[in-house]
Amino acid sequence: MTARITLLDSISDPGNPAKPNDDSFGCNESCAFVIDGATGLGDRQYMDVAGSDAAWIAQHFARGFEDQITRESSISEVARDLSVAARAAFLRHNENVPRYAWPLTAFAMLHQTRNGFHFIGLGDSCVFLLQEDGSATMHMAIPGAYQYEQNQARKHIARTGGITKEGGALGNTETLALLRQHRERQNTPESGVWTLGLVPEAADHLISERLNVRSKAHAIVCSDGLSDLAVLYAAYDSASLVRTARNRGLRPMLDELRHLEREIDPEGLRYPRFKQSDDTTALLVELTLDA
Repeated sequence: MTARITLLDSISDPGNPAKPNDDSFGCNESCAFVIDGATGLGDRQYMDVAGSDAAWIAQHFARGFEDQITRESSISEVARDLSVAARAAFLRHNENVPRYAWPLTAFAMLHQTRNGFHFIGLGDSCVFLLQEDGSATMHMAIPGAYQYEQNQARKHIARTGGITKEGGALGNTETLALLRQHRERQNTPESGVWTLGLVPEAADHLISERLNVRSKAHAIVCSDGLSDLAVLYAAYDSASLVRTARNRGLRPMLDELRHLEREIDPEGLRYPRFKQSDDTTALLVELTLDA
């Protein structure tokens, strides 16, 4: 049995052109993945590279995954080793940084093994899979993550009047306190919310699902920026999202997303969210399985 992942298209775009893109991505002959660095909630930047702590941690894992993952790899072992290294690098000079300021990421990966394909992930990045027969599925580590964030964003917008009001989510004292409280609890058994970052134990909680690809399929691997086209704006379902990317490419879909964010609903009154535009990264891949 021969399994192959072929990269057809990719795009990665900052939500704010004046700020770093906290997303990263990569691929090799055994995997394709997107890593979404979480917006920092600290009072300052702690790592003096990459433009932000979130970009630093996303790039750290992206380099490690691309260099180390093979068909035989245990993704959890690779993730654990990379987390240990990131923790040592960050805490070496920042041992008293509050936990809510620790950098972390979500990720979604397609892993090609000797006997097929698997979705691997943590957090709210995801994979949309379109089979040859037209059936489609969505795969993510935390199925309720989008609804939870939309509900919290709706409360923030009700308090402030819109996404850009009062300095945004990080400028509103109550919203920032709630975001920090939620972030502080991540990567603990009490919260059950696990992400890639400075906590090696998160590697024990990777979500892994075998994908039933019969001979050929197409997939989008993406951060929650692009997935908003389906889960927030409802412009697509899983099948039409992948089919449109396959037929038109990812760039027109990014343009459509930015139009919805910046022109149709710039303040989040219709589509509640914390940012007007989020960093957006996506890969379009073809999966083939030959007997």
